[in-house]
Amino acid sequence: MDENAIRQWFIDCFGPIQGEMAWNQFSNMPEELRDQLMSQDVSKLPKPAEVRSMMQAFTAGGLNTFGDIQHITEEGPINVKLAKSLALQQANGEGSETSVSAEYGEMARRAISEANLWLDTACEFNPAQGETQVLTRAGWVEGCIDSWAQFASPIAESMSDALASILSQRFGDSEFHTEISGIFAGPVQIPIPDDMKDPAKLMRFVGNTSFAMQLGRAAGDLSHEVRGSFDQSISLLKNPAGGLIVQNVVEYAKSLEIDVNEVMSYLALQELAHSRLYASVPWLMPRFEALLGKYARGTSIDLDAMEEQIRDAQSVDPDSMADAVNITKVAFPDTPEQQQAMKSLENLLALVEGWVDTVVWRAGMAHIPHIEQLREMLRRERAIGGPAERTFESLIGLQLRPKRMREAAALWDNICATEGAQARDAKWSHPDLLPQLPNDDDDNTSQSQNNGSSENTENTTFAASNATDMADYLAKKGLPFRRAHAVVGNAVAYCIENRKVLLALTMEEFKKMSPLFETDIYEVLQIENCVKNRDSYGGTGPKQVKRQQREAKKIVNRQKKLAAEWKEANAFIE
Repeated sequence: MDENAIRQWFIDCFGPIQGEMAWNQFSNMPEELRDQLMSQDVSKLPKPAEVRSMMQAFTAGGLNTFGDIQHITEEGPINVKLAKSLALQQANGEGSETSVSAEYGEMARRAISEANLWLDTACEFNPAQGETQVLTRAGWVEGCIDSWAQFASPIAESMSDALASILSQRFGDSEFHTEISGIFAGPVQIPIPDDMKDPAKLMRFVGNTSFAMQLGRAAGDLSHEVRGSFDQSISLLKNPAGGLIVQNVVEYAKSLEIDVNEVMSYLALQELAHSRLYASVPWLMPRFEALLGKYARGTSIDLDAMEEQIRDAQSVDPDSMADAVNITKVAFPDTPEQQQAMKSLENLLALVEGWVDTVVWRAGMAHIPHIEQLREMLRRERAIGGPAERTFESLIGLQLRPKRMREAAALWDNICATEGAQARDAKWSHPDLLPQLPNDDDDNTSQSQNNGSSENTENTTFAASNATDMADYLAKKGLPFRRAHAVVGNAVAYCIENRKVLLALTMEEFKKMSPLFETDIYEVLQIENCVKNRDSYGGTGPKQVKRQQREAKKIVNRQKKLAAEWKEANAFIE
């Protein structure tokens, strides 16, 4: 790379004036450092647009001086301002509408008004206070980013402690001298003021910033996919009456090829049923918060894995930096306490979604012609894990899905049929009054988990009949099966969205889902190998099939012999 190329790169990144200043600073760097940078291909440098985006995000996040850095770090484990800035950049990206059109705004408000009338006939709970909002993607980010940060804070705190511990082990109680360089500063060494020379403080800043990047990118991605504020089944929006992200609703309707008015009405029913439940049951959200906190605070970080992730983060773009603190890659397997918290969360979530499912169906069955199709689509989305569920897993490590939603819906339907809607809704007055899902005890935990997995497989057979083999592959690589199941669920969802099968995925696509995938995954997913590997009794493997054929022949021959004997013994009848 010649001097003109690097000079132009500085100008493209920072503009004519500041770019020239950066070039002058570069020219005054030690010769060996300049030579090292000049030996690189210009295409390997961060893209100017990425650098500008990062600079804008950092400015919006209040990171202009070391004094700002110290202040932000002391405020908490996540730089919420930075997360919000990154999320809004993505929410307002190409293709996003900055306002809701008059046509669709009126359609949404009409659907909300009608949904409230229909729900009055189907449940005993009153509407939540306030008005259900008609939102843009950016409006959704503005309204819920604080809630996401609250849920993610315990994990972020553990990450910061782990980062500080890593550096303390390397530096002990010593301080940095005058400069910091490397991944967190780039090729230019940065002077450090005396009050920021503590390695632990610097690493807390790194954790604070990196987790904010991860949260911001996740929320930004989510803003393009969620349709309402309760898509993750938990109240996140500041407005208790919820809201609809109109652009996403319209695009969802087009993808289903169902009239947008129908889809708007159905999703409005979903949103308002959730808002009524949470507004009328004051203990519900605190219960979710307590269980989420219990799970998150129990997370232990693998320091060796954390250090490896940091070492591998070679780019300044948000995706690379955020990946350095990805909880799914550095957390130890769940403790028994976490497993119990997760079980309680899943059961409570299933009861919430089951109640909403049955109430929405009763409220909308006379008004929405395609309600059964829409209901089934949403059930499948919940089962395999939609974007909101995947975000919970990436930020907290928790596979938050209502696995037993169908059972819960059937349970609420039965209560309503036998005791009435009033008695059904009265069971939310206290946690102890909630109905118990079938086989929901410790002795049957394993069975219920298997049932959930079977349901997920059944719902996604059309996308990936070899999904179980994919999960087994990851488990053999050392990934806990719960996390392997989550990776496969995301893979199947991706295949559904992109009209692919698992074997059609590229290696790059596999690697994005899990770094454990290698080229041998293609051999594992070959249908003939999937069939052959089922070698347990009654399985599809060749040995087992031949065994069953031999057994079948014995049975047939035995039956033929018995028939012949019977015929001979009863020949006189003829």
